[in-house]
Order: sequence, then C-alpha cells, then structure tokens
Amino acid sequence: MDELGERKIKILDAIIRTYLETGEPVGSRTISKYTDLNLSSATIRNEMSNLEELGYIVQPHTSAGRIPSDKGYRFYVDHLLQNKDKEISDMKDFVIEHTERMENVLKQVARMLAQSTNYATMITSPKYSANKVKFIQLSQLDDNQLLAVIVMEANVVKNKMIPLEKPLDNETLLRLNVLLNSTLNGMSIPEINLATISKMKEQAGSYSDIVGVVLDAVAETISQEELEIYTSGATNIFKYPELSDSQKASELIYTLEEKQQLATLVSDSLSDESNTGIQVYIGNESPIQTMKDCSVVTATYELGEGVKGTVGIIGPKRMDYEKVMDSLKELTNQLDGIFKKPS
Repeated sequence: MDELGERKIKILDAIIRTYLETGEPVGSRTISKYTDLNLSSATIRNEMSNLEELGYIVQPHTSAGRIPSDKGYRFYVDHLLQNKDKEISDMKDFVIEHTERMENVLKQVARMLAQSTNYATMITSPKYSANKVKFIQLSQLDDNQLLAVIVMEANVVKNKMIPLEKPLDNETLLRLNVLLNSTLNGMSIPEINLATISKMKEQAGSYSDIVGVVLDAVAETISQEELEIYTSGATNIFKYPELSDSQKASELIYTLEEKQQLATLVSDSLSDESNTGIQVYIGNESPIQTMKDCSVVTATYELGEGVKGTVGIIGPKRMDYEKVMDSLKELTNQLDGIFKKPS
C-alpha cells in the first residue's frame, strides 16, 4: 500500500476488474473510460509501466495490454477484503444500536398507546417483505473451507461456511465474486428465477455447486428473519364487563402473551401488498378465536420500500373507533421519523 498512491490503486483496481470481466489484456484507452481520474491515455500508460515495474501487472505479449500478476491479485484481494470487512463491521454496529433502540421505542409506544386508549395494544418490529441482495463476499479460510458473507439491503447479514473439495486460486475466487455480485446485486428472492440460476451455474462451470449453496443461503437469510411482537395493556380488558368473564379474559390474555396467533394475524396483514392503511376486525371477522368478542384495529406503518410493520389495538366492540383510528394514524406518521437512518 505504501508504494502505491491513490492514482495507481484506482488504475490497478480498474485493470483487475476489467480483466475479470473480459478475460482479455487491458489497454490504457480502456482504463481511461472506466476511471474517474480524468487522465490522458499517455499518463495512464506511464502509471501502468510503473505498476509493471513494481510487479503488480504483466504484459503477456508485445504491444498487448496488461493483466494482473499474482502480486496484483493479492493486493486486490487484501484491499477488497479490508474494505468489505470495514463495511460489514460498520453495518453490524449500526444494526445492533438500531435494534436496541428500536426494541425500546416499540415497547414504549405499546405502553403509551395502552395508557392513552385504555385498551390492549400490540406493535411489531418492521418486516422486510421485499429484501434485496446488497453484496456477497466469498473468502477462502483454508484449503477446505470457503466463507460466504451475504449482506441484504435491510442490513441483515448472514455467514455461510462452504466446504471445498479442493482449494480455489485467486482468479477463480475473484471471478465467482464478480459473477455473484454482478448478477444478484439488487435482486430479491422472487426475482431470482430458474433462468437466472441456470445461467449463473453455467457460467460458474465446475464451481456451480458453490453458486447453489450461496443461493440457498440467500433464501435462508430472508426466511429466518424473525418478527418481534410487543404487547401492553392486557389487564385493561378487565375494565369492560363483556370481556371480564374469567375464562374469556384468561384466554385473551394468554393470546396477547403467547403471541403466536398474533403473528398469524400480522403475517396475513403484511403479506397483502395493497394493505397500507387501517384494518378493522369486528367480532367474528377476527381470525383469532379468542378475540371473537372484541374489535381489533390494525394499521400498517412503512419505513421505506418493502419495510413494513403493524400496530394494533384490541378492545371491546363498543370501543371509541374514532379515537383509536386517529391515534393509529398519528402514530404511523411518526414512526418513519423515529427510525430513519441518518445520512
């Protein structure tokens, strides 16, 4: 790193990336189109000569362009991993801080809503319904193991260990990284169809099994995403005679505490792409058996494209619907500002 300035690093990076994509020696004119240095071809040729003298690139034939040397590949891999590791570390720090803050805020929201309405309340953590691949990083840990780090746009990170029958050379590893990222970046699970998978495996050749494992891990990353539900004000139901029967009350409180049935209600609501407003379930309209004597009012809040959560209020059929709806509308409008990531 010390012997290379920023300009040489950018030119070397452009040479390697271009060579990985084309498989052809790279000339100065090609590099001048891909860098943001605004340098002439002559200046780039001089820098390429310096990189060749330093051993980072080689010229396979007279009058041909350059290709990366082993030293160049090593610099690229180390530099790439260093940058990606920092990005992942920064992202994990944000996710931890963001998650702790979110949990505290959502619990407080549920309590305040229960106090202001005198009903039982629930609120869910945001669900990333259309999560997309941000980037994938393959790193060889040793001759027998490959580490795949999968990062989704919603800051969900998954590590997947992939066993190897034989070690991968640097060029193969980099080609797989380029293939995975150039194809999958910005794609969601529904968009990764059979044609995409078949083409990727064909391009990967004898390493198609590695691509298959990575695709499975992307699917697992989304499917294992947990939905947290926070409730408050369960004892408020005793304030209403029609709900205070001991059996009905105990069943309702159990539903609020156990949360599994609430998760079903929420999942059905979030899976409806058109549902971004307020939903009212009165009596038998509720999908939850223990809430047949209640009214349930839910609203979907959005924190960005594909990022949704649900807030709900459970009370007697004679609840103050106008007050409940006004409270939910105000709350959903405020949540975006609370959790928006600072730029």
